[in-house]
Parts: sequence; C-alpha cells; structure tokens
Amino acid sequence: VTIDGKPMPERERTRMFLYHKPRGLVTTHSDPEGRPTVFDSLPGDLPRLISIGRLDYNTEGLLLLTNDGGLARTLELPDTGWLRRYRVRAHGDITQERLDQLRNGVEVDGVKYGSIEATLERDQGANVWIVFAIREGKNREVRNVMAHLGLEVNRLIRVSYGPFQLGDIVEGEVEEVRSRLLRDQLGERIAKASGADFKLPTREPLDGRDEIDAPRKEKPRRDAPIADRKGRRVRVERTGSSDGRNDDVRRAPKIPYKGKRDRKPRDDN
Repeated sequence: VTIDGKPMPERERTRMFLYHKPRGLVTTHSDPEGRPTVFDSLPGDLPRLISIGRLDYNTEGLLLLTNDGGLARTLELPDTGWLRRYRVRAHGDITQERLDQLRNGVEVDGVKYGSIEATLERDQGANVWIVFAIREGKNREVRNVMAHLGLEVNRLIRVSYGPFQLGDIVEGEVEEVRSRLLRDQLGERIAKASGADFKLPTREPLDGRDEIDAPRKEKPRRDAPIADRKGRRVRVERTGSSDGRNDDVRRAPKIPYKGKRDRKPRDDN
C-alpha cells in the first residue's frame, strides 16, 4: 500500500508507555496558542505516540501513551470500565458523609456523572486532600463535581489508570510497559477488541534481541539533559521528594479521615 507514491510504514508491535506529565503541558501534538505540548517534551528516541485520553493543562500525573490507535480508542471507551484514580487538593471543607453520596452519581449543570468513589484523606491548612476514582472520564469531571460540592481544586494528580500505576516515575520521565506485562494486563477481551498485536517486531530492536526479554535501559540521572522531539538538548528540573511534592503524589491514607470538626475559621494558606 502506498500514499502519494510512498509506501506506508510497516506496522510494529503494540507498545505502551507510562508518562509522568508535569503541569503546564497540553495533551496534543500541536497547540494553536503555541503552548508547550506533551509530545514536544518527550525524549526524541521514542516512536510516534498518541495519548490514551487526555490530561488538562494544569493536571499532572499518569498519562498512558501508545503507538496503537486501536488500543487507544478501545481503552477510552466507557464500556472498558477501567478505573481512573486521582489525588485532589481543594480549597474548602467537606465531610466523608457528603462524599459518600457521590456513589449514587450526581448531575451538574445538566451533565450526569456515574458512580464516584471519593475518600477524604487529610486536611492541609485551608485545603483538603481527596482520593477520587471514576470510570467515565468525562470532560473536566473531577473539577466540575468538586465545584458542585463547593470545593475549588488547586492541584489534581492522576495516580492510576486501570491496572497501571504512576508509582515512582519521576516527573517528566517515561517508562515502557514490558510486552508480556502489557498483554497480561489488557487481557484477551481488550486485546482482541483493539486488534493489539504483540508478535510483530519493533522498528528498532534492542541489541538484536526481542524486546520482551531485553533488559531495561538504565534510567538517566535526574539532572541529565534530554533531547526533545525537535532535537534540542534541554535540562529539565524535576521535582523530587525533598520538597514533599512526590510525597503528595504517592501518599496513601492509612486510616480513613472523617473530616474537620469544630474548627474555627482561619485565613487561607
């Protein structure tokens, strides 16, 4: 098959990458407003990728990337039912009892949202941290529902998408999911529906060996310069745990938090 007299590139093995998206990037290949994009910020040695769903400009955390359009479309379907879990920091007060009501779904400005699992984690000054889990992923769902509850979101981090976790991936870095693990996590139904193919070779074999059994590449130093997709060598300042930022990303509650009690009004932090 040719297009404009040129042969189409051969299809390669279905691959998936986990990307820790920073705030301040749009999830698109080109932005008419000239804002920096996720794809311009990726290392230059990756294949052409598309995102599975999107994260807003000011949302950070786990973004799934793949070279397989069929897989991306399948995983974005509500019928797939994969849980997307977020950690939300919001200004205001809320109780666990009010959050529990979201399990029955909620309607906001004429838009109906399905069942939502929300757990009040802790308070931090004038803010609260909430773990928020959804399956539909409608546009700005988390922010809209939080606003409906009287909460103003000021930080939003996606920590998981289905079986894939953000874990310890450093902000701005990418990790590939091993083919065998990807095949197992997708399962036969999703793999068949999406047309995923794990038998094809990659276009750039690793040292002549099959990618499934090849050793992982050594991670770059945190302060090492990287090449973006335009070939520029850039140094990315990544936020580590020294200022507590990654602690906020990974922190999990040990004991369910029931909310603030008898707290006197105070100035915003």
